[in-house]
Amino acid sequence: MLEKFFKLSENKTTVKTEIVAGITTFMTMAYILAVNPDILSATGMDKGALFTATAISAAIGTLVMALWAKLPFALAPGMGLNAFFAFGVCIGMGMSWQFALTAVFLEGILFILMTVFNIRELIINAIPGSIKNAISVGIGLFIAFIGMKNAGIIVAHDATFVHLGDMKSGAVLLALGGIVITGVLLALKVKGALLIGMVATTVVGLPLGVTQLPHFDFSVPSISSIAWQFDWSWLNNPEGIFTMITVLFTFLFVDMFDTVGTLIGVSTKAKMINEDGRIPNVKQALMADSIGTTVGAALGTSTVTTYVESAAGVAEGGRTGLTALTTAVLFIFALFLSPLFLMIPAAATAPALVLVGVMMMTPIQNLDLDDFTESIPAFFTLVMMPLTFSIAEGIVFGILSYVILKLLTGKFKDISIISYILAVLFIMKFIFM
Repeated sequence: MLEKFFKLSENKTTVKTEIVAGITTFMTMAYILAVNPDILSATGMDKGALFTATAISAAIGTLVMALWAKLPFALAPGMGLNAFFAFGVCIGMGMSWQFALTAVFLEGILFILMTVFNIRELIINAIPGSIKNAISVGIGLFIAFIGMKNAGIIVAHDATFVHLGDMKSGAVLLALGGIVITGVLLALKVKGALLIGMVATTVVGLPLGVTQLPHFDFSVPSISSIAWQFDWSWLNNPEGIFTMITVLFTFLFVDMFDTVGTLIGVSTKAKMINEDGRIPNVKQALMADSIGTTVGAALGTSTVTTYVESAAGVAEGGRTGLTALTTAVLFIFALFLSPLFLMIPAAATAPALVLVGVMMMTPIQNLDLDDFTESIPAFFTLVMMPLTFSIAEGIVFGILSYVILKLLTGKFKDISIISYILAVLFIMKFIFM
């Protein structure tokens, strides 16, 4: 049944490979079950309820991706978007978390409409090939940076922005050891190398005091305090409407291009993009993102988006929705076994993220480095992602530089109408946001 539904042979994969890939994806993104509640609870929302909402919304969004789009991508409340929700809208602007949830809910509805009318698909298909390849490389650099940051290998520094962390720290040593262990397994072509590396690193972390044995409490917290808590009072005054439009546009912009970047980057790495430069079932994939966001807001959490950590599962050979289905099932299990999953330290997931970053570099060989109207936009795309800590900003700089350079060198035919429109929108973003 699985073979027929997911077309495993056609995609040159097996049930075992897909399940291992799904577990690997889950392990690399399980941190969201702890981090999302921690961030959003700063608004006054109940942390236990947020844990449940995070797990359920991730499971639902990923199930839609698995069973409808049949692609190996997982979804969950997005990092960055949750920070904007908590620290930008609620704490920074002084709005209630109910107001922010309403903005996320409206974003989901708008995305559903944009997906139905193929607006998001048009944007994906209009992105130039050189930038599509650069997005994959940029995401590789970005997730490697995230891994090293989470493990403390790289730390913030006032004078130089980033700095090498404490190399005597147990977490740093564990992460570096994990990179060596996992790297050796990859070099020996051991199946499930990333997953085995994470488990081994977690176990080694116990005597070092980095991995903490949890207190096992298997009860599932209620979401009644945050579910369906929408605020429509902003409709009663012009200022409230303007604020909602501003917040809504920001959510839309960041989510759209984070998702677009992730889908393009991971699909490019997996060699899933067809000869026309299109991602298979991209409309269904975008609908999974839209449905996940809408349902997530109703449950009480921030924007649900496709996760860049899906690249870890793809690196393990995941090519179909069975990978995503496995990840979704694990999110459901996580509701009841959360202490076990949450004991995995950042130092144990960091090696997987760093080494997936290495694997994501391969599309760089497809770039035409001799044509500067292609190579400069590609460079801006890939370098701005880690430097701005945003996939979306990398795409902005890539598209803008592409359009400007092509225009100034008379290569008008290389620019699509959608690229012109995006460039104008990006300029407006810098002016008004």
